[in-house]
Amino acid sequence: MRPGKMAPAAGSWAVRVSWALLAAALTLARVALALTEQYQALSLLKQELHRQRQGPAGGCASAGEWAEQYSAECDSSFLHFHESDCDIRGSSSCETVLSLNTEKILSQAKSLAEQKRFPFATDNDNTNEELAIAYVLIGNGLYDEAIRHFSTMLQEEPELVSAIYGRGIAYGKKGLHDMKNAELALFELSRVISLEPDHPEVFEQRAEILSPLGRISEALSDLTRAIQLQPSARLYRHRGTLYFISEDYATAHEDFQHSLELNKNQPIAMLYKGLTFFHRGLLKEAIESFKEALKQKADFIDAYKSLGQAYRELGNFDAATESFQKALLLNQNHVQTLQLKGMMLYHHGSLDEALKNFKRCLQLEPYNEVCQYMKGLSHVAMGQFYEGIKAQTKVMLNDPLPGQKASPEYLKVKYLREYSRYLHAHLDTPLTEYNIDIDLPGNFKDHWAKNLPFLIENYEEQPGLQPHIKDVLFQNFESYKPDVQELICVADHLGSMMQYETPGFLPNKRIHRAMGLATLEVMQAVQRTWANSKVRMNGKTRLMQWRDMFDIAVKWRRIADPDQPVLWLDQMPARSLSRGFNNHINLIRGQVINMRYLEYFEKILRFIKDRILVYHGANNPKGLLEVREALEKVHKVEDLLPIMKFNSKTRDGFTVNTKVPSLKDQGKEYDGFTITITGDKVGNILFSVETQTTEERTQLYHAEIDALYKDLTAKGKVLVLSAELGEADAVCNLILSLVYYFYNLMPLSRGSSVIAYSVIMGALMASGKEISGKIPKGKANLSCFVAFQLVDFEAMTAPGSEAFSKIARSWMNLKSISPSYKTLSSVSETFPTLRTMIEVLNTDSSHCLRKTMIVV
Repeated sequence: MRPGKMAPAAGSWAVRVSWALLAAALTLARVALALTEQYQALSLLKQELHRQRQGPAGGCASAGEWAEQYSAECDSSFLHFHESDCDIRGSSSCETVLSLNTEKILSQAKSLAEQKRFPFATDNDNTNEELAIAYVLIGNGLYDEAIRHFSTMLQEEPELVSAIYGRGIAYGKKGLHDMKNAELALFELSRVISLEPDHPEVFEQRAEILSPLGRISEALSDLTRAIQLQPSARLYRHRGTLYFISEDYATAHEDFQHSLELNKNQPIAMLYKGLTFFHRGLLKEAIESFKEALKQKADFIDAYKSLGQAYRELGNFDAATESFQKALLLNQNHVQTLQLKGMMLYHHGSLDEALKNFKRCLQLEPYNEVCQYMKGLSHVAMGQFYEGIKAQTKVMLNDPLPGQKASPEYLKVKYLREYSRYLHAHLDTPLTEYNIDIDLPGNFKDHWAKNLPFLIENYEEQPGLQPHIKDVLFQNFESYKPDVQELICVADHLGSMMQYETPGFLPNKRIHRAMGLATLEVMQAVQRTWANSKVRMNGKTRLMQWRDMFDIAVKWRRIADPDQPVLWLDQMPARSLSRGFNNHINLIRGQVINMRYLEYFEKILRFIKDRILVYHGANNPKGLLEVREALEKVHKVEDLLPIMKFNSKTRDGFTVNTKVPSLKDQGKEYDGFTITITGDKVGNILFSVETQTTEERTQLYHAEIDALYKDLTAKGKVLVLSAELGEADAVCNLILSLVYYFYNLMPLSRGSSVIAYSVIMGALMASGKEISGKIPKGKANLSCFVAFQLVDFEAMTAPGSEAFSKIARSWMNLKSISPSYKTLSSVSETFPTLRTMIEVLNTDSSHCLRKTMIVV
């Protein structure tokens, strides 16, 4: 068919031309970047990555600009789905739909044919003109017409490679959501490869179709072949992106590095390089890469956003805020930055500021589930239940489509709504008259703590909001009496003493205040108990037991963040407890490192090596020398993989159980936590720890804690009447021993660590001693145990309660308590209801910086 014969059909094509589709075709699957939260960190990035890789970008371009993209200097395959390394040149104006007439098509095709600016051009000028017309049709979004044109040419010449290739491109452009298009595109490109096996752009194009179909390994194979044929910065970047999506961060890092060596001025590749560091826990290296990306592209919003998230994970609130703010100065409507900044503010305890970000996010993107959920959560945490439940209901109405995976927010929202209703109904009921663990249905608690879908048989919903119960109103700091102001300021100071100075722990001023108040209330309750006074708990007046002491801290931790189910595990349904309730922590999963526990890897590794020697000494004495020599070469977790092969029982992995010695029954040991290592190669390792709370294990620990608390109460009463130094030391050791067993039991679904530490501080203050040292920052000294970062993990890895007490006392720097503490108002009487608790947590206390604090 000659070019001139196409004229009669040109008018019908013209009305269907969409220049926006042309721009979309040129930028389909543009790689953009996102970062994660709460550890929810990885899912947020990948969600955005997939969304932008699969969604076309808007805009417009002329056919001249499209033709310019296919050039040798651009190092780009024809009509790529991905972003080109070269800028599109030519006119920036968008032409109207009706402006594309037959003459224009032919003119563009003629220019394209003369310069042979399309794939697999032939030596025949007439054939090239016919091919060029079809490629112009693709460039203008007329895929069906292009397919028909190529098909006509192939009827005459079945092995015309350019026509086969072009038809494959056109099928891909029609949309990979239709599997028929995808299969036809792959079929055509495979035919081209069989005819012309040495052209890297065809392998790359096929990879572009395979990857959105989830056939990542095949796409990687094609890209590897393309790189073998003709390495380029773009090919390495493309393959690195697929490795990144597959969570193979080490290999992805290598590819981004190769890409940058070939073309160092690539802000996107530099950003991805930073993300490969981020997800392996190498935050400082990630930050350097993000900064380098910003040197290359000063207005790179995604780099500022990523930098903010890295600082947030380090716990550097000020630096994170600055980076997020710079991103928003470049684009105040950048939804994901608003979302990430809002989540950071929420977890910093700045709920009012967080709410502003979530509201702005929803103005721009009304169906954003994360912002909608966080808006509802923020309202509820501040006692604004009507607005909170309204936002929660909107998330609940967003049912996933058939076959679609429900979002984490959708899974959590009904639990939050039911809990919100319960809290609202009890806003003005004295806290001493009810018990959340008893009131909430067992199956509800079990499902909520395990983060299961809300599928609870015969569940009866909590009553709706009662109009006569009003929301919590904001309380100014100045409206409190001076003695209450002093109480708040002291609490803020005590709470700040509990902050972990280690990556992954963002300071949360709301948690600080809550747990500071918990510390003071524990102090006052223990003092009353040692003076033989009774307490009012759960509707009864009686002598305080150890659980009552911890329950004081539990109630404050619960109300500080209602998103987290802080529940006693032994109050779960009997069937759930008999099966065991696991507290599970992944230290390494694949290449994802839990940066919070990074400093403890060496200590756990030493313990594992000792246990391996014991095991082989008992079961493989002949091979013990070989094992011992191999263990001397073990310096990191992955070094254990070869040793696992020494025994058939450990070939696929092994578990190591810690033991907790009893003080009550000398020589007896309880199960501590379980360390698990599985995997067959570096990058495919699961390194985790977990505690399994069963009824039998719980009873054993309770008996130990009961005995210690009985002894503590007796010695506390003696201490009240005596100022003997020995008595004070004995009480201190009993407090630390009791909490040692609490840490190892892990009896709560969340929050055990900060709850236990507030009890330590409060009970010590009741004994006349105050902690003046902060929890140390830096690596644990494994030989003499003089410093650590995480109190709970230190208790769990200590060989016994005496060892834990020794290390804790080495940095606590205990001093005699200031007499001023005795004059503080009663916490339980000042804040007797949920309403008063929420009011004080909402109150701004910047004035405390100017007030005179109690001398410490």
